[in-house]
Amino acid sequence: MTSDHKTVPKEILLYLSPRLREIIEIQSEAFFCKLEEIRVRYGQPLLIRCGDEDWTVKPSGQATRDIHLGYRVNEEDIYRTIASISDNSLYAFEEDIRRGFITIPGGHRVGLAGSVIAEGDEVKNMKYFSGICFRVARQIPGAASGIFKEMCDAGNGDLVNTLIISPPRCGKTTILRDLALQISSGKGRAPENVVLVDERSELAGCFRGVPQLNVGPQTDVLDACPKAVGMMMAIRSLSPRVIICDEIGRQEDYIAVQECINAGVKVICSVHAGSDDELRRRPFIKDLLGGGAFKLGIVLSRSRGPGSIREIIRWEEHDRA
Repeated sequence: MTSDHKTVPKEILLYLSPRLREIIEIQSEAFFCKLEEIRVRYGQPLLIRCGDEDWTVKPSGQATRDIHLGYRVNEEDIYRTIASISDNSLYAFEEDIRRGFITIPGGHRVGLAGSVIAEGDEVKNMKYFSGICFRVARQIPGAASGIFKEMCDAGNGDLVNTLIISPPRCGKTTILRDLALQISSGKGRAPENVVLVDERSELAGCFRGVPQLNVGPQTDVLDACPKAVGMMMAIRSLSPRVIICDEIGRQEDYIAVQECINAGVKVICSVHAGSDDELRRRPFIKDLLGGGAFKLGIVLSRSRGPGSIREIIRWEEHDRA
């Protein structure tokens, strides 16, 4: 499935309340070409993020950057939208709601805000919804091509264990998704078996277990699976040559990455940070780097749009300097 911007808004519009759909769908196709989010908050203006710009739509249907002039979301908008995305059965989506989001066809993720029902540290459910955030899942074929070349060892052409280092909204999910596609498809090299451990259902955008985004012909997806658990499951049962996962940082992730490397499996992960120095202040990541688990770090930015390479770090060379 591709990210043709002509179809992306229509997939999402189906789930909005009739009034929201009416004022959004009259916008031009060009308006949606950089669509990233649609935010629906009770009593607040409708908010549409396109690239680095926030827009809203007036009750008349006119788009404007002045969000105070935007259509004010009401209770009916919230609950009719919730009814649409849950197919009028919140009970059937309890597991998704516990995680704070529901994935809809096309791989788009719908984040939920409201009153959380918890027992101790465990979320049991949500009620009295007050906010809904539609995040657009975009497929950008070739987005990781420049990074992929850097990941291949100059001596033997093998992939090296790589960390994608990124602040929020710099394209790391898009990059990881395209890396899975390129490695699995054999882009310029022999194809390899990939396991995508997709804890937050963002990388493959699975709907009822089926990837809605193209992650390659030799990629298996463990959807909604905790990263550390998924990495161990993959080693035991799916024979991967490469494991890809998003946002490592906990002790159990550190242990699982080490197990993968000890098993001869290449690991490509992302982590939230803005620089190598910031990264090394995180205890478990510091241990991974100190132990030589990762050879390459790619720091992303938005300087030329999401997925721009800000810095390439080769840690063996970096640490010798």
